[in-house]
Amino acid sequence: MIRIVIAEDQRMLLGALGSLLDLEEDMEVVGKARNGEEALSLVKQLQPDICIMDIEMPVKSGLDAAEEMVDQPCKVIILTTFARAGYFERARNAEVSGYLLKDSPSEELANSIRTIMDGRRIYAPELVDLAFENKNPLTEREKQVMELIADGKSTNEIAKELYLTNGTVRNYISVILDKLDVGNRIEAISRFKEKGWFK
Repeated sequence: MIRIVIAEDQRMLLGALGSLLDLEEDMEVVGKARNGEEALSLVKQLQPDICIMDIEMPVKSGLDAAEEMVDQPCKVIILTTFARAGYFERARNAEVSGYLLKDSPSEELANSIRTIMDGRRIYAPELVDLAFENKNPLTEREKQVMELIADGKSTNEIAKELYLTNGTVRNYISVILDKLDVGNRIEAISRFKEKGWFK
């Protein structure tokens, strides 16, 4: 019997997913969580074979939880509406076993679970194309600057936090806007968010 924990913040979807998977003869939903924090504690407590997680959940996102579960024997499947390159990259770095989209047919989920239990990884085909098309163009330092911009920090505050001069920070911001092909900080934040590149 494949033991499953599901983490999904939309109650109706959580119930529906649980019911669907319980109909499968070789599967049993042993726990349901409404955020990444609850999912982590259920996985530690129940030791399931699979944890299916949404990404955008309160308290702790599915990606944050997946990153903390790398050393757990439980396999993680991300099930989301978001086909974003940045999310997919983080999921792959967290060694998730599957990244599936919610608009896939329900029988596909059960089949994917069985395939993953056989030791394979399954990624929605749209994501594989996205990953190759949409690499984050920023260097690690530029990403740090971008995160601080998104936190609403001024050039001066960024300079202090990263031990840089104001001029260097202005140069970084200019390069970031150029690489993201946007005209200002607000557009940069919006582009970064839309691609799923924020940690």
